Amino acid sequence: MCIGYSGGGTAPFRRWVQQLPDDVELVLVCYPGREGRFTEPYATQWEQLCEEVVDAVVTEVATRPYQLFGHSMGAVMAFEVAARAERRGRGPAVLTVSASEAPTDWPRDDGEPPHISQTDAELLHWMSTVGQLPQELLSEPGLVQMAVSLLRADLMVSHSYRYRPGTVVSAPMQVIFGAEDGKSPAANAQRWTKLAAGPVRVEELPGGHFYTPEIWAAFPSRIASPGSFTG
Repeated sequence: MCIGYSGGGTAPFRRWVQQLPDDVELVLVCYPGREGRFTEPYATQWEQLCEEVVDAVVTEVATRPYQLFGHSMGAVMAFEVAARAERRGRGPAVLTVSASEAPTDWPRDDGEPPHISQTDAELLHWMSTVGQLPQELLSEPGLVQMAVSLLRADLMVSHSYRYRPGTVVSAPMQVIFGAEDGKSPAANAQRWTKLAAGPVRVEELPGGHFYTPEIWAAFPSRIASPGSFTG
């Protein structure tokens, strides 16, 4: 089950289905205001959105085992969803978090992009630089403005997040980061380990916020299985 990043939808994960075994289902979380939920207003508060996602996850998986993956903003959302699902007795078999500071460091106030205080032009520059916005869309003003508005809405949600001291996840946790993703990515990744009540491992990959195109395209092969934490 994949939870996406600020300003994103489910499309970047859909191609992964071709790499999964026949007995594994790819489930994608879609926030309001995009794709199939385009007519719904954007979420404005983290707490409300998180509870909605928890309800959706627990309902979708029912009694089936599942793994949870989150990238960037989705990593913090996945952490909170995992912790709350565990309290309901329906936690994931593995939590994989990717390309994000630990929840204890949120909301970010260092001004590093993407940040709520930045102008539309600055946010657009960041999206195009890290590969979040395809180059072919830059010539479509309407689509560009839609992408920037979506990113800003998600940044506002992220800005309302507050970590609750003592919140941890018992499921095995895999922390993945890009070697060139912002300032001190290795130190940021290590801070996740304090939030793991069970087994945890940290893995560095080449590239920036989305690693490299080749790595991202084959990312399911990087996601740890429950059995890989034993022994």
